[in-house]
Amino acid sequence: MKTIAFIFARGGSKGLPGKNIRTLGNKPLIQYSIEIAKECPSIDAVYVSTDDDAIALVAEKNGAIVIPRPDELAGDTSPEWFAWRHAIEWVQKKSGPFDTFVSLPATSPLRNITDVEQAIAQRASCDADICISVTPSNRSPFFNMVVSDDYGFVKLVNQPDGQVARRQDAPIVYDITTVVYATTPEFVLKNFGIFSGKVTSVVIPKERAVDIDDIYDFHMAEILLRDKNSD
Repeated sequence: MKTIAFIFARGGSKGLPGKNIRTLGNKPLIQYSIEIAKECPSIDAVYVSTDDDAIALVAEKNGAIVIPRPDELAGDTSPEWFAWRHAIEWVQKKSGPFDTFVSLPATSPLRNITDVEQAIAQRASCDADICISVTPSNRSPFFNMVVSDDYGFVKLVNQPDGQVARRQDAPIVYDITTVVYATTPEFVLKNFGIFSGKVTSVVIPKERAVDIDDIYDFHMAEILLRDKNSD
């Protein structure tokens, strides 16, 4: 069974310009994902898909193989799913078929090897099409998330059966994280999104589930990284 890890890192980022190679701790952000991928015993090779020369240089310096991403797959509105397809086809053409596709976004630098290995094993063990990572949500659509109607009144996003008086009584919900995605090349090439098939998940604790989208997320990652390094 051949498993390939991919890191998709485009150059343009409106939320935090240059975030994929912004220095976190003492290294570029993307380096964390590359290093974890290289340390995972189940992963046979690491690729970085990017449209950016600076990102490509950092990737190559850290031992990843660079996939040149076309501009039409690197815009603000370009679905990453299509970049996944492009990367799979690129690797299949250059190196032949493989069995498991793993995406390790650069925006989740605090994952560990266990998080990745569990996702790979979980997908295979329950015969799912894809395994995603989730973390316990701070807010619940059954208790404290509302939507506004056309008249300006609000109501719960989801009304559970019976009255929920305490948050603890509401159904447990999770946030999707960007820590890890594990699937097969066939599923990505034949479908159009994560929830097109059977989806399983692994639960990631909050201290490793940070997803960097803006400067506030970045500062949170800095704090968590300092706490981790001081243990």
